[in-house]
Amino acid sequence: MTIAVGEKLPEATFMVPTADGPAKKTTSDVFGGRKVVLFAVPGAFTPTCHMNHLPGFLDNIDAIKAKGVDAVVCTSVNDPFVMGAWSKATGADGKIEMLSDGSADFAKAVGLELDMTPRGFGMRSQRYAMIVDDGVVTSLDVEEAPGSATVSGAAAVMEKL
Repeated sequence: MTIAVGEKLPEATFMVPTADGPAKKTTSDVFGGRKVVLFAVPGAFTPTCHMNHLPGFLDNIDAIKAKGVDAVVCTSVNDPFVMGAWSKATGADGKIEMLSDGSADFAKAVGLELDMTPRGFGMRSQRYAMIVDDGVVTSLDVEEAPGSATVSGAAAVMEKL
């Protein structure tokens, strides 16, 4: 069942890229005590994610934070090395926190996993954006098609802040 507005995020552990290698961060570490915009992508470096979804948040990071957001984070079912490389390649390093959900545990826990096995990609995350305030979902928008970044894009999120 998909998480709903008003519900608290389930506890999960992410891996994050750091200068010293991958490190663990829990849902509480990332979302506790702060207002966070989370957007999820099916895969780092994939066309829509790389050329549309992430760039929109990068272009609007200051405007988003000016609306009272403490952090913008991105999760994907990729390993932390890929997430770190994507962060550096796009200029997101130090601006957007990258959360590796390598086994799709978080995606499954919030009911937003996407089985792309028939296309050779395995289990992924659906493309979505949520606003989370101290661990509680206050807004959630899920794309109907993984190749679209309309309701989960930065412009749509900013309208909800």
